[in-house]
Formats: sequence, C-alpha cells, structure tokens
Amino acid sequence: MHRQRKQCQHYTMKGMKKKRVTQGRRHRWNVTPGEAREIQEELRKKWEGRDRLGEIRTVAGLDAAFVLSESQALKKKVSRWERLRGANQAIGCVVVYQLKLDPRAQARTPFAEAQGKAVPLEEIERAYAVVPLEFPYVPGYLSFREIPALLAAVGKLRALPDLLFCDGQGYAHPRRFGLATHLGVWLDRPTIGCAKSLLIGEHGELSKRAGIWAELVDPKNGERIGAAVRTRDGVKPVYVSQGNRVSLETAIRMTLAVSDGFRIPRPTRDADHFASSIKRRLLQEGLCKN
Repeated sequence: MHRQRKQCQHYTMKGMKKKRVTQGRRHRWNVTPGEAREIQEELRKKWEGRDRLGEIRTVAGLDAAFVLSESQALKKKVSRWERLRGANQAIGCVVVYQLKLDPRAQARTPFAEAQGKAVPLEEIERAYAVVPLEFPYVPGYLSFREIPALLAAVGKLRALPDLLFCDGQGYAHPRRFGLATHLGVWLDRPTIGCAKSLLIGEHGELSKRAGIWAELVDPKNGERIGAAVRTRDGVKPVYVSQGNRVSLETAIRMTLAVSDGFRIPRPTRDADHFASSIKRRLLQEGLCKN
C-alpha cells in the first residue's frame, strides 16, 4: 500500500519536488467492497455539513479517467461499464484557479461578489498522476477507484487549494459518503460534489432559467441530500451536494459562481478535458510504467 510508485508528471510540474498530501483520515484503498462499506460508515461520522471554509483564495476542479491495457483496448463492442471494470490504470487530474475578487468582499463572505454572475477565475496550476487501480468497479464505491489518483495529483501542487470541486457525488449518495465527501474528510478540506447525472434522490420541476435550483430529496425518508441546479438556460441540471465543511446553500451558490455559460462548471469541466487529453496522449505514447 505504501510502496513508492513511479508516476507521470505534467510538463508544468517537472523539476518540482514531490509533496506528500496531508492525510487526516488514513485507511487502505485496496480493500474488499465489504471493508469499503465499513470505511464509509466509519468516516461518515467525521462529515461536517456546515460552513467551515476560512478564506477562499484558490479553488480547484478534480476529475479522473481510466485507461485499458493494450489487449483490452483492442476488444470491440465493449460497453462503458465493461471498460470501467476492465480498466487497470487511473489518471487523476487537478486544475487550480486563483479567485480575482475584491479582498474586502472576500473577507466578508466567500464569493460575496458573485451575485448571480460568474466569479473571475485565473488558472495558476495543473497536475496529473497515473496510478494502478486497486479496487474493482462497484456502484457506490467510486471514491476507492479515483481518490488514490486524485491524491497523487494534488500532492504535486505547490499548495493545497482552499476549495475543491469534484466531478461526482458528495452527500447525495446511498450511504451519504460519495467521492467529494470522502475526499473532503480525508483532506479535512471544503469540498463540493458536482455530478453530471443523478445517483439517488428526486426533485421537483425546474424552470428553464439559469440559477434556479430544486432540493434533491431521498424518497425513502424525505431527507434533503442535495440539489438539482440549472447552470445554463434550457440545459439539463447538474446535481450539487455537500462534500465536506460546506452547507448545501453555500455549495449551490459557489457552483453557480464558477459556472461560466456552460452546463458543467468551469473547474470540473476543465479537469474533465484535461483528463481526456492526458489519456489520449498516454494511449498514443504508451502508458507510463509504475
């Protein structure tokens, strides 16, 4: 588990010293699904659903991609789910931005200047890492596949960002411990889950206007677990939920603040594009060996 691995570096990170990411809630990642469930249920006790943000100067988007071995890649007519089950490498990507806000407004409330419009973001850093997969594809346990690669990528940054946007679920999860929550508890950092598709929950009708949102409710017990948020006029909503150390209202407001006219907010959209580009290049050049 703790053996050293050789990892690919993005060109912007070459020559930098590798940094160990502070890990507040340690556990192994190469576990069985049963052990993974126990870990989720235990770490869920550490979840914070209220705002504990501090000053937000930098935000980041995180996403992961999976790559196949050469023989698997040559197979035809393979479904998306079969590709995920067969993947043997994970690429973790992170893109970091500096907020360009009035310091006085920032001191009062994070994103206080937003007021329904996008906050200016300036990209300042990006990094990726390739690591072997140690957990099979099992619905509801995506964090055990992605987070080791995401941590490896975050560990290459000059500094840990103040707020992390994850392409995945947070509290809107069957055990209330999706990828964004898991990562936030592990790092003890504010995180927000911003997913493209619905995992669990129901919501009412949304108008077509950007900025509108509706509560996402678990039909089994009526608990509010997230929100369906319209980020652009007339497009499908994204599904926002608390990761850690953020209230749902703040998570919604911040997601809208980093949305810039596209359905997917800029941090996770850029991280997704970054992951796709790295995957294409690695497949063309040959995967990095660990």
